[in-house]
Amino acid sequence: MTVLLKEVLYLIRKDVVLEWRQKYAFNGMLLYVSSTVFVCYLSFGLRSIEGMVPVWNAVLWIILLFTSVNAIAKSFMQENRGRLLYFYSIVSPQAVILAKIMYNMLLMLVLALLCFAFYALVLGNPVQDVPMFLLTILLGAIGFSTSLTMISGIASKASNNGTLMAVLSFPVIVPMLLMLIKMSKNALDGLDRGLSFDELITLLAINMIVVTVSYILFPYLWRT
Repeated sequence: MTVLLKEVLYLIRKDVVLEWRQKYAFNGMLLYVSSTVFVCYLSFGLRSIEGMVPVWNAVLWIILLFTSVNAIAKSFMQENRGRLLYFYSIVSPQAVILAKIMYNMLLMLVLALLCFAFYALVLGNPVQDVPMFLLTILLGAIGFSTSLTMISGIASKASNNGTLMAVLSFPVIVPMLLMLIKMSKNALDGLDRGLSFDELITLLAINMIVVTVSYILFPYLWRT
């Protein structure tokens, strides 16, 4: 376990260093988020959000969904064959998938919080239960990163990986997205937190299952 932890930390550090050196990737995602929010503002004209809370909520999660797909799709696709062969010889496949999931969690959490802050600044903030809403964003960031990381690994083995990732991610992301929208809508309306308990437990269970399945199955994918 100690060796696995060291390998995971080493790989996370590698991804952070690469991201820091190639700042255009993170800056590109920030530009994507900010431009999408601004286009929504111009398109919908939501200067007054009274009576349009469901639209506000739905548009936010659409932006977060496409941001996560664009950010996480490059997890394995940006790794060249020589680098993957090098990792194959020095670290375990379990460390690779866990490191990718954890790094994508951190990346998505930062992007999601920045997106929410800018979105609320431009379109207004109707959220009545902010802590619950932030918890929902946290669960969404974790859920998107865990699911899409493994799908990115599968898609990277195919030639048309962009299309394959979109097809594979749809049945996994949609149920998760529906629960996230319901939880965030409850937080927007300031309803009792107990009403979101079932969705909260379900999302936590899904995340644990996806991480466990990725940990077990990724070594077989890694050898192909």
